[in-house]
Amino acid sequence: MAGLESNVSAAQKHLDPGESVVAAVLGAYEGKFMGQDSLRNGVFLATDRRLVFFAKFFGYEMEVFPYANISSIEMGKTLMGHHFSFFASGNKASMKWISKGDVDKFVAHVKDVIQKKSATPHAAPPQPDIPDQIRKLAELRDASVLTEAEFQGKKAELLAKM
Repeated sequence: MAGLESNVSAAQKHLDPGESVVAAVLGAYEGKFMGQDSLRNGVFLATDRRLVFFAKFFGYEMEVFPYANISSIEMGKTLMGHHFSFFASGNKASMKWISKGDVDKFVAHVKDVIQKKSATPHAAPPQPDIPDQIRKLAELRDASVLTEAEFQGKKAELLAKM
């Protein structure tokens, strides 16, 4: 297995232009490969845009996890070393036996991105079409459901919102 620095250096050649590595860790990645459970040695990179697993072995393997798809991350330490797991699009990805790298910085960065993502306000619901609302009010007035005064009052409220 190649070292942390050589894996990070090799992985950077495959990142997007301008993408930078915030933190990297070296360990054993537990995931699916070609539909089968697998354990692969390599690095996980936390970049300014996404998480990337990268391994060199007679070529390279790379798996990408956009931050938008990551819902949570957990970490811990045992006698065998640090480990973390994160959940992306309903799937669990894990790295264990982390021997090199800054796990705390890696996890803190991912948590920060997740927190900012969840704090981002959602788009406001679409506003009803005011002219259409006025037409509907006019229909209610014409059907004698609303009085002329009620119609004029609601119409004035709607026009004030424009």
